[in-house]
Amino acid sequence: MAGYDNGKDGKKIPSNRLSRVGMFGSVVTKVATNMATEGAKQFLSGKRPSAKDLLLTPKNISSITNQLAQLRGAAMKVGQLLSMDAGDALPKELTDILAKLRSDAAPMPAKQLASVLETEWGKTWQQHFISFTFKPVAAASIGQVHFAYGDDASELAIKVQYPGIKKSISSDVDNVVTLLRLTGLVPKEVDYKSLLDEAKKQLHDEANYELEAEMGDTFYQLLNDDNRFIVPKVYKELTTPSILTMSFEQGEAIENLQDLPQVARDNLVTNLFELLFKEAFQFKLVQTDPNFANYLYQKESGKIVLLDFGATRRYGDAISEGYQKLLTCAVNNDKDGVSDAMAHIGFFSNHIFPEQKAAVVNMVMIACEPIQYDGDYDFGNTDLGSRIHEAGMALSMEQGYWHTPPADALFLHRKIGGLFLLAARLNAKVNLREVFKPFQWETPPTCKRAG
Repeated sequence: MAGYDNGKDGKKIPSNRLSRVGMFGSVVTKVATNMATEGAKQFLSGKRPSAKDLLLTPKNISSITNQLAQLRGAAMKVGQLLSMDAGDALPKELTDILAKLRSDAAPMPAKQLASVLETEWGKTWQQHFISFTFKPVAAASIGQVHFAYGDDASELAIKVQYPGIKKSISSDVDNVVTLLRLTGLVPKEVDYKSLLDEAKKQLHDEANYELEAEMGDTFYQLLNDDNRFIVPKVYKELTTPSILTMSFEQGEAIENLQDLPQVARDNLVTNLFELLFKEAFQFKLVQTDPNFANYLYQKESGKIVLLDFGATRRYGDAISEGYQKLLTCAVNNDKDGVSDAMAHIGFFSNHIFPEQKAAVVNMVMIACEPIQYDGDYDFGNTDLGSRIHEAGMALSMEQGYWHTPPADALFLHRKIGGLFLLAARLNAKVNLREVFKPFQWETPPTCKRAG
């Protein structure tokens, strides 16, 4: 069994609610003190800085980031959900903080890790392994991943949840949003309540590793005969609500494959879009996390490794069929049909004005450009993202319309947006219209048939 030491693994993660609440008070106090000090300095030098200028100093941003990084899941999940609803309306400073939180997750100290392992597996847990590497191979918002050799020499990836996450989810989410409100980094128009409720539900699901194991095993069965994908095998006997044990799968980071031949990049992205359509319209089970780290690529075989099923959501017929109708009508350039499908999904509030409704439909039609295009759509050579952003900003600022669609729709958009970004990063060319063809709504009630 490999030994371990406390070394410089990072600070101990606060595992009880009181200590976590105290961290929020600490960061607010630090920010206020820094603002007062910086304000006095600038005042004495003859300047009249605004409150925002005093708030968004490198020192304050560092204070906020360092404290939230220790809390892991809640800070990241609220940020992701705010990003989905507010999009580019979020200030650059906030997106920078969230990006740093994603990339700078320090591992828990080895002694704290050992305590978690003993609590979950018992004092004799080492008997299950030939060796266990205490230094994590990856660290994320909910847990960190370790490599181990099982007692049968199998290579294992073991995800260990940070202590205290489950018990503090609700208070963490509330406190993160309170902090962001105090710092003025989120638009006042954003509907917080529904986002908060969804953040709490999503975090509770992601913090249940037995549920993630069930979702991972389901995808393992669904894709077992598809030689384009690899889903890690779940080891149920070594999985608990706080530890998930899977087969260790190797591959290269998918976002760093710009040197692949064009045809390989095109095929890779095409396969991921086809998988998304299968998830939404056949499986009705969608892995909604768009994080590039959830994919690995094996160059020799061309296979894609699918990781992390914690954000998997079941989709009912209303949403699934609603999107089939929406995309089918979009392919046929039928705005009335798209509008009907959007109403079925829940895009519109009861008090929407006709001109606002038309603007929402127009924005969705813009977003559907890749699937409307008859041929290989060049994701690396388009201003689609900026056009969607401009339409969204015009809708919220000029039309005054802020409405949060159902959570299932938001998470599906998040996944689609992530694939669009990956396709652009890899300069992929995909005939998305052709990929969608087998999934089209067979008897659209309003859509005009093309041709």
